[in-house]
Amino acid sequence: MMQSKVISSFLEKIGDDLVERNIITRSQFEQARLEKEKTEENMGEILVRLGFTDQDRINRYIGDGLQIPYLELEHYDIDPSAADLIDESIARKYRIIPLFEIENVITIAMVDPFDIFAIEKIRGITNMVVEPVLAGEKDILKAIDSYWGEKTRMDEFIGGLAGDPSGQGSGGSAEDLPDGGAQIDDRPIIKLVDSIFTDAVKKGSSDIHIEPESDKVRIRYRIDGVLHDVSIIDKEHQPAVISRIKFMAKMDIGQRRMPQDGKIHRLIDDRKIDFRVSTYPIVYGEKVVLRILDLSSVRVKLDDLGFDPKVLGQYREAAALSNGIILVTGPTGSGKTTTLYATLNEINSNDLNIVTIEDPVEYEMRGINQGQVDVKAGVTFASALRAIVRQDPDVILVGEIRDHETAELAVRAALTGHLVFSTLHTNTASGSVSRLVDMDVEPFLLASTIKGVIGQRLVRLICGECRHEYRPEEREYELLGLDGHRSKPFFRGNGCRACNSTGYRGRIGIYEYLEMNDEIRGLVLEKVPDTVIQASAIRRGMRTMRMDGADKVLRGLTTFQEVMRVS
Repeated sequence: MMQSKVISSFLEKIGDDLVERNIITRSQFEQARLEKEKTEENMGEILVRLGFTDQDRINRYIGDGLQIPYLELEHYDIDPSAADLIDESIARKYRIIPLFEIENVITIAMVDPFDIFAIEKIRGITNMVVEPVLAGEKDILKAIDSYWGEKTRMDEFIGGLAGDPSGQGSGGSAEDLPDGGAQIDDRPIIKLVDSIFTDAVKKGSSDIHIEPESDKVRIRYRIDGVLHDVSIIDKEHQPAVISRIKFMAKMDIGQRRMPQDGKIHRLIDDRKIDFRVSTYPIVYGEKVVLRILDLSSVRVKLDDLGFDPKVLGQYREAAALSNGIILVTGPTGSGKTTTLYATLNEINSNDLNIVTIEDPVEYEMRGINQGQVDVKAGVTFASALRAIVRQDPDVILVGEIRDHETAELAVRAALTGHLVFSTLHTNTASGSVSRLVDMDVEPFLLASTIKGVIGQRLVRLICGECRHEYRPEEREYELLGLDGHRSKPFFRGNGCRACNSTGYRGRIGIYEYLEMNDEIRGLVLEKVPDTVIQASAIRRGMRTMRMDGADKVLRGLTTFQEVMRVS
C-alpha cells in the first residue's frame, strides 16, 4: 500500500514506542525488524502482517502521533449530499469517502490524509475546503461498496421514472393506483416500492424510513437496531411513492396533514410479511415508517434469546406461578415484546385461559386470546384490563403499564389470583419499583405482587463469516469489569457481503433478573433509591446487563462497542 512520505517516515519509528506502550513485546519488535530487512514494507505493515497488532490500533497510533482525527466509519452515517459530489471512480482511485459538508467545508475520510494530490483533486471538484480525517482502508472500501452499490441498484428502478415522474404511465393519478395487477406490474413506481420492500426484508430490516427533505427523499433501513442510509429518490417522485404506499395500506391518500396508520400484507420469498405503516406530516411532506413483521418467525423460544442458564431458570420459575406480576423493562426496541411472546408460547396450554391487550398486536398466536388498543373506540389498556378480569383469565398480558389506572388494575388482578405479564420503560430492572411508585402505587402492594423483573437490551451479533479476534486495549477490559481476563482476546467482524459490510449479523439479548426475595421486599417497603435495591441484588448474585454483555464479549458473540452502546 503506497503511503505519503509523512506517514511512511512516521511508521519507521514506531517500534520502540509500541514496546514501551505494551502494544507489542520486545521479541516481536526484533522479529519485525529482521523481517523488514527482507522487504520494502514499513514497520507498521509488517507488524500487522505478522499478527502482532491490528490495523485499527496502528491507525489510532498514527492519528495520535500526527494529530489527525481517526474515525471508525461504522459509527458514522455518510451524508449523500456530500458523497454525491464525487464519482465512485474518484473515491476508489484515491481510497476516500466524503462524510459530510458544513459551510463550504467537506470532511473526507482518507487512507492517507497527507495525500496532497487527492486533496487537491477533491478541492477542484467540489470547490470546497477539504478537511481530511484518517480511516482504515478496509473500512473505506466497505463504505464505498455499501454506498455506491446500493445507490446503483436503486437507481436502476428510479431511472425508469425519468419520462414519467408520476409513475402512472398514460393515465390516472397516484391516488388511482390499484393494489397490484398484471396490467400495471411494469410501472416504474410500483417496481420501485416493491423493490424497497423486498430489499428491506432480505437484508433483515426491522423498519423502513422514507424521509422527505428539502431537495430529495431519503430511504433508510433499521438493521439490527441501527439505521443505515440506503438510497436517495428525486424530490419529484415523492408524491407518487408515498401515495402508492398509502394506497396499499388502505389509508386516506387525500389526507396529508394528519398522521395515519395502516397495514400491508405481502408474500416475499414465500414468507408472510406484515408492514405496519405510519405517516407523519413534516415540513417537507409526509414521513413514512414501515415496521416489518415476519409472521414466519413468531415461534421464537426462550432458549434462543440469549439468557444465561441460571437467569432463565429463575425466570421460568416465576412464569410458572399462578399469580403475581412479572415485568420486562427496557427502552423501545430492546426486545421486550419478543421476550413476552416467547414466554406465552412456552406456557401456553389447553388448561390455561391467556388473554392479552396489546398496542398493537404484532404477531397472532394460536390458542391465545389477543386484543388490541383502540383509543377511538374507547379501548385503552385500563379499560381493556377491566374487561379481561371478567373473562375468567389465568394469565394476562398487558402490553405496557403507562399510568396509575393501568398499574393499579394490574396489581388488583395479581392480588386476586391472576398471573400478569407487562412491560415498563425503565433503564434497569431495579428502576421498575420507583417507576410504579411514581404512578402512585403503594409500595406494600408492589412488595406482595411483583415476583420478578427482567431488564434487557439487544446487542448485535458478530458476523460469523468475517469474525476475527484482536487484542483489546486495557481500558476495554476495565470498562467491562474483566480485569481478571486480560489474557483473553476479543472479537469483531471485518465486514463482508453476508453482513452488508457492517461486521454484524443478527441480534441477541443481554439481561439482568431482579428476583423479589425478602430483603428486596423490605427495601421496597422502605422506598429506598433504585441504586440501593440494585446493590442488594448484586450482593445476592444478580448479574447486571453489563456483566452479561461482558460474558458475551468473551464468548465472541458481540463486541465491546456494542455492549457499551446499550448498557
